[in-house]
Amino acid sequence: MIDLDDLHIFRCVVREGGVTRAAAQLHRVPSNVTTRIKQFEERLGVALFRRQGRSLTLTEAGRVLLGHAEKLLQMADEAERDLRGGTVRGVLRLGSLESAAGARLPPILSAFYARYPDVAIALQTGTTQALLRQLDRFEIEAAFVSEPFERRSLSSIPAFDEELVLITGKGVTTIREAVALGGRTVVAFPQGCSYRAHLVAWLAGEGASPERVLEMNSYHAIVACVAAGTGAAIVPGEMLDHAVLSDAVQRHPLPERLRRNRTHLVWSGEASAPLTALMALLPKPAADARAA
Repeated sequence: MIDLDDLHIFRCVVREGGVTRAAAQLHRVPSNVTTRIKQFEERLGVALFRRQGRSLTLTEAGRVLLGHAEKLLQMADEAERDLRGGTVRGVLRLGSLESAAGARLPPILSAFYARYPDVAIALQTGTTQALLRQLDRFEIEAAFVSEPFERRSLSSIPAFDEELVLITGKGVTTIREAVALGGRTVVAFPQGCSYRAHLVAWLAGEGASPERVLEMNSYHAIVACVAAGTGAAIVPGEMLDHAVLSDAVQRHPLPERLRRNRTHLVWSGEASAPLTALMALLPKPAADARAA
């Protein structure tokens, strides 16, 4: 029979990326954690980790077990919560686009912490595709991702409606067609960013191509590069309103089919109590008229 404590230790080693950090989180000595993992593997008859020098990576059996571990430990947390009178508690591991984390989530998370002080939120940011991969690996429980994305077996609800804008350095003639971007530098997040996909599709649809794509890992860096005259980028207007250099760039309207974009909250399996509580605090997006 699988012991919940073994699952807890196993999951902690995965999340912390190694025995030493996991031992610190568990308030155990590393040798104890190593022994417990080895005993667990012997009892199951499979290797859960592939040891490469001082690092550990999950085997296929380990990946399968991680999915079950997340579900079983979540059920155990819910059972304890129910017995304690329904108090929402625990850890909500959440992923988000950087734009949503910087402009949309702060008031929501503030309200959440005020209502549910026994829940800790661990927030990670990334591109849509990177966040979906983290969901697949059970590294996060839910994520705010942008259209377009492949829904597969994920559950989702609309979270925020965004208005995307094209930005360039000051003094650039208003750009209304993608062909005007041909031969220019495009500044964007690495592959996997939904907004970058919009820009590439717009260019391709009009037979245009950028001179090069300059990849950045934050909106602050993207806006700063554009303000310096490096190139053009597509960003959410709400995020730009909060950016330090928002007045140093020039905004250009995008075609209607590209201007409106929706951010969704996605998750796999049954939503936990903390996730359900977070959903209740999300704004209700306006009725989607784009299909009309």
